[in-house]
Amino acid sequence: MITSVLVANRGEIACRVFRTCRDLGISTVAVYSDADADALHVREADAAVRLPGAAPSETYLRGDLVVRAALAAGADAVHPGYGFLSENADFARAVTDAGLVWIGPPPEAIEAMASKTRAKELLGIAPLAEVTEADLPVLVKAAAGGGGRGMRIVRELAALEGELTAASAEAASAFGDGEVFVEPYVENGRHVEVQLLCDTHGTVWALGTRDCSLQRRHQKVVEEAPAPGLPAALEASLLDTAVRAAKAVGYTGAGTVEFLVADGRAHFLEMNTRLQVEHPVTEEVYGVDLVALQLAVAEGRELPPEPPSPSGHAIEARLYAEDPAREWAPQTGVLHRFDVPGEGRVRVDTGYVSGDTVGVHYDPMLAKVIVHAPTRAEAARKLAHALERSRIHGPVTNRELLVASLRHPEYGAPEALDTGFYDRNLTALTTAPEGEGYAAVAAALSGAAARRGRFGGGWRNLRSQDGTRAYGEHEVRYRPGRDGGYEVTAPEGVRVVSASPDRVRLDVSGVVRDFEVARYGDGTVHVGPYRLAARPRFPDPADQREPGSLLAPMPGTVVRVADGLAVGDRVAAGQPLLWLEAMKMEHRVIAPASGTLTALHAAPGRQVEVGALLAVVQTEAQASVQTEAPASVQTEAQEDKTV
Repeated sequence: MITSVLVANRGEIACRVFRTCRDLGISTVAVYSDADADALHVREADAAVRLPGAAPSETYLRGDLVVRAALAAGADAVHPGYGFLSENADFARAVTDAGLVWIGPPPEAIEAMASKTRAKELLGIAPLAEVTEADLPVLVKAAAGGGGRGMRIVRELAALEGELTAASAEAASAFGDGEVFVEPYVENGRHVEVQLLCDTHGTVWALGTRDCSLQRRHQKVVEEAPAPGLPAALEASLLDTAVRAAKAVGYTGAGTVEFLVADGRAHFLEMNTRLQVEHPVTEEVYGVDLVALQLAVAEGRELPPEPPSPSGHAIEARLYAEDPAREWAPQTGVLHRFDVPGEGRVRVDTGYVSGDTVGVHYDPMLAKVIVHAPTRAEAARKLAHALERSRIHGPVTNRELLVASLRHPEYGAPEALDTGFYDRNLTALTTAPEGEGYAAVAAALSGAAARRGRFGGGWRNLRSQDGTRAYGEHEVRYRPGRDGGYEVTAPEGVRVVSASPDRVRLDVSGVVRDFEVARYGDGTVHVGPYRLAARPRFPDPADQREPGSLLAPMPGTVVRVADGLAVGDRVAAGQPLLWLEAMKMEHRVIAPASGTLTALHAAPGRQVEVGALLAVVQTEAQASVQTEAPASVQTEAQEDKTV
C-alpha cells in the first residue's frame, strides 16, 4: 500500500493530487524551487523539500534531485502531475530503480507514445520528411511535451528554418528535449480527445470524449465533456482507436489520445501519457476521481470491467494572468484578492490564494473553474455567472474573455466549434463591456469620497470646477453637491444614490446598481468584476521616451536577437527584432513601423522588467519631427491558429 506520495510538480496540479491523498489518508511531500518557496503547494504538503541549484525554470526538470528528495522525505511513491517530467521515461525508470512506486505508465509505453514522432510511426503515420510549397501550411511541433510549447505554424517556405530553430529552443527549455517534427496543418478543425484509464490486469476504460477546441497559442482555454455534436459513428471510431493505441503499448494508468476532427474525419495527433489539465470535466461527468484511480492502479488493484455511466455535461475554463487584448501577454504581480464563488457545484482547482504573487518563471494559469450541470447550455450559463461574480484583484486576467466566450453565439452552437474561434472573434470578445463605463464612474466617485474623508468636505459658496478622472477609454466628470453627495456630469444619465470609499450606488436610467470598490498600492482599482487603471493627469517625465521606443511588455529574458541585426539597419513594419521568453513561452517583439534601428539595448540572456527599453525604431517622419508621442511596443506571440 502507498503511504506517502511526492508530487514531482508544482502549483495547481500538486495541490490537486494532495487533495485526493488527504482524502485517502496518504501523506504528501512537495518539492519546490527557490521561486516557489512560499507557494501554496508547499504550504499544503505534509513535508517539503527544496530542489537546489538549478534556475527556477529548470528546477522541476531535474529528475535526480526529485528522486533524492523523495528518498530523503521517506516517500514511497512519486506522482509526476503534468508537464515537466511527466512524460520522461528516464525519470520513470529512475523512480522505480530507487525502489519507489511510479504513479504512471511503464517507461516503455512512455517511450512509445510520449514522442509524437514515434507514436505516429507506431500507428503507421509518417511525419513530413521534406517540405515543399505544395505542403504548406505545415505545423512544427515538439516531439516531447505539449501545452503549445515548441509549436509553430509555417505558411511560407522561407520561414521554415527559423521556426524550426525557435520551436526547438522553446521545446528544449520547456521539456529538456529539443526534438521537433513537421506535419500537415489542418485549418480550423475540432480538437477532440479520449480519456483512458488502464489497469495492470488488461482492463481498459475509455471514459468518453472531451472537446478542447477553444485555444490560444496552441494552449487550451475552455474544455468540456462530452464533446458535443459528434456523430455516433465518429465517436465510436475515436473510442476504438484510443483503446487500440493503449493496448498496442501495454498501457497502464491514466492517459489521453488526442485527435483533430475535420470534415467528418479524425486525424490522430498524439497520446499524452499522463493526466491532462482538463481531466476534471471527465471526473464530473463520470463521477470518478482519476487521481484516486491512478493510485489504485499503481498499487496493482483491478478496475471493474466497465466504467461508470456518464451523466450531464461539464465545462472547464482556465483562468490565466494574461492580457488577451495584448497578444495574450502574461501578467505578473500580487494577487490581492482571489475569490471564486463555489455554490451551485462550482469546482475550483488552483495553486493560489489571496496574497500570493504570480511570478515570471512558470505558466500564468491561476485556476481551473469547472461546472457540471444536466445540459451543456446550463453548464455554460452557470460557469459564466460564477466567473462574472468572482473577485480577482491584481494582475490583468482573461476572466472577461472567458465570460464573453461562454456567452458567444458560436460557442452555443456545437457545430460551429473549431480551433479558429479566437482568430475570428477576439476583437469583439475583448471590447470593453458596457458595464465598465459605469464601473469607471464608481471608481472616480469612491476616490473622491476617500479624499473628502481625508481632507474634509471643503464646502464652498461658489460651485467648484468639475472633478475629472479617466480610466482607459472612459472619462468621468463630477462635482460635489451641497447635500454632501455628488453630481455626475459625464457620462449622462447617471445619478449618484450614495458614494463611500469602498461602495458606490448608482441610478443608471432608472436602474439602481451597487459597485464594490477596492484600491491597491499598485495604482489599480477593482470595481466588481472590472479592473481599471487610472490614466495619469500629468505625464511622468520619466516615461517620456524618444519616438519609436520599444519597451518590454512583460518581465522576461531576451533569448534571441534577429540574426545580423545592428544599429543603423533598415527594418520593415512587423519584422521580428528579438524574442523574449516569459513563463515558458517565447514572444516576438516586432518593429511597429518601417524605419531605421537607432538603438538596440537587448542582448541574449538579459533579464528585463516591464517597461525596459529594448530598441528604438525611428521612421523618417520621426527623424524630422521629434515631438511625436512615443511608440508603444508591439509584440506578437507565435501564430495562434492551433490544433
